[in-house]
Amino acid sequence: MRTWRVGTFSMGASLVFLGLFLFLSRFLGFDLAHVMTAWWPVLLIVLGIEILLYLFFSKQEKPILKYDFVSILFVGLLGMAGIVFATLSATGIMGKVEEVVAREERSFELPDFSYQMDDSIKRVVLRTAGYQTTIEASDEKEVSMFGTYRTQAAKNEKLLASADDYVYANRKGDTLYVNVKTLPNELGPFYSHPKVASTILIPRGVELEVISTGADIILNPRALENNWSINGAASLDVKVADTSNLNIEAIDVHGVSGADGAWNITSDGDPNQGDRVDAVHRSGEGQYHITISNTSYVTLNSN
Repeated sequence: MRTWRVGTFSMGASLVFLGLFLFLSRFLGFDLAHVMTAWWPVLLIVLGIEILLYLFFSKQEKPILKYDFVSILFVGLLGMAGIVFATLSATGIMGKVEEVVAREERSFELPDFSYQMDDSIKRVVLRTAGYQTTIEASDEKEVSMFGTYRTQAAKNEKLLASADDYVYANRKGDTLYVNVKTLPNELGPFYSHPKVASTILIPRGVELEVISTGADIILNPRALENNWSINGAASLDVKVADTSNLNIEAIDVHGVSGADGAWNITSDGDPNQGDRVDAVHRSGEGQYHITISNTSYVTLNSN
């Protein structure tokens, strides 16, 4: 007569239940992590039922339980895996793992920002974040900003809901202060920093002061009709039109580049040897000034 060892039935039933859960999860869209978290208590129920059945059907007056240790070990490993999944889910770690797995690198449009100007605003102070930025003079009577950003995001999820999430404008007297915010960024080995490429339009008749935190800036003054200053850029690419009326002064920079004769070096030192220098470019009568300071490299291009 074959001896019934407790654990054999439990192992078989566990495999059946696990297979059913996985089968249903494929067709009904169940999340695998939730399946592993929810199904493991069935193991304890099945094992308990098996022990009760053994005791009930045993013909011995004092039945002795006999265990199939290999089966019990297998059932225990499955149960431990379920407990680990449940613990990770309770502590929030599983949610983070699922979020990372669901994310992908995607590009989005920045929500458009605009601030209507009037003649009483004479000056704009722009503080940029460390992202690639194009600053351009415009005929419009407003300060506006638009562009794109690239980040890790789940499907149908956007990092920014409105312009207030990345830019803040505040008027004080005759000056408009515009602060570009750093985009939200989660720390961890599976996250990458958001990448932003934006364009900021400034009315050409308004004085502009740019305070940068190491960003790469493209400057397109076009038909500028006031003075601009840029401080703290990592690199600056200035696009100068043939009809411009500008005096561009680079103060204490690592190097300048452009067409032959575009720059007049006004200080001692050789930028090719790593010396910091002062340089001036003049186009037209040089009526309007662009002052560049605390910047590593300045490139001059015709536009």
